[in-house]
Amino acid sequence: MYRHIGSSRMLRAEDIVGIFDLDGEVTTADTKEFLKNADKRGITALAGDDLPRSFIVTASDDGEEVIFSRLTAQALAGRAEKKQRPELIPESESEPKEV
Repeated sequence: MYRHIGSSRMLRAEDIVGIFDLDGEVTTADTKEFLKNADKRGITALAGDDLPRSFIVTASDDGEEVIFSRLTAQALAGRAEKKQRPELIPESESEPKEV
C-alpha cells in the first residue's frame, strides 16, 4: 500500500519508519542532531516547495531517507489510519454517489 505525503510524492507504507511533527520549533537536541546528520549524509528530500510541517523517516532496500512534507504529522497519520481501518471513513465518503 502507498501513502501520499504531499505534492506528487508517494511512499510504500512498509518503508515508513516514523512520521514526526515540525510545527513550531524542533526543540530537542536529539531531533536537531538527527536532522543535521541526515542532511550531511545527503539523505534528505522535500515533498513539495512549501514550508515543511513534518518529516518522514523511511528505510528500504535502497537505503534510508528523511523526507520533509508540507502536510502535518496528524494529517499523514490520519491518512494511514483511514487506510488501515476503513470503518473510520464516514459512510457519506465511502458509498458511491448517484448522479
